[in-house]
Amino acid sequence: MKEKFQTLFFVKSSLISLYLALTIPIPYISIEKFKNVSIIIFILGFYLIVKLTSDYVETCDNKISYQTSFISKIFGRNNWVILWKDIKLIKSLPTSQGSKVYYFTTSKGNNYLIPQRLEDLEKFLLIISRKTGISVEDISYISPLWTYKLLTILSGLMIIGEIFAFNRQMLSMLNL
Repeated sequence: MKEKFQTLFFVKSSLISLYLALTIPIPYISIEKFKNVSIIIFILGFYLIVKLTSDYVETCDNKISYQTSFISKIFGRNNWVILWKDIKLIKSLPTSQGSKVYYFTTSKGNNYLIPQRLEDLEKFLLIISRKTGISVEDISYISPLWTYKLLTILSGLMIIGEIFAFNRQMLSMLNL
């Protein structure tokens, strides 16, 4: 049976809302001759960030695959496909932030990063364990989910603050 695992919603929402919070003011504060250019760049940037967060993993009876967008490929992420029978080992490496990343190691000695920011990660790990016979009990999200939720909330508050400040500025310009 084919299963598809999308990037975690809170990862997407945190990155997209942070992008919006940091860039929404730019078209409004740019000088008149650059307004159109800043709007076009703002829209292009939004498109890029949405595409960069749209990677996913597919599993089926005989293989696992990681699929990226064209934009992700430009920034160095590549698609990969591994047959379940070729996975010999899962190894971990520490990150500089104190958590761990995990890699599939194949019979040919290739290493493939195991995505740890997926919707329904527990089901994904259960499939890996069933198909490879390798223990996955130590694998979890790369960072706590509350960090993504907090970033989304803070970015949302920034956007609200920017809207409030813009409205206030417009009202003061109209002397209301």
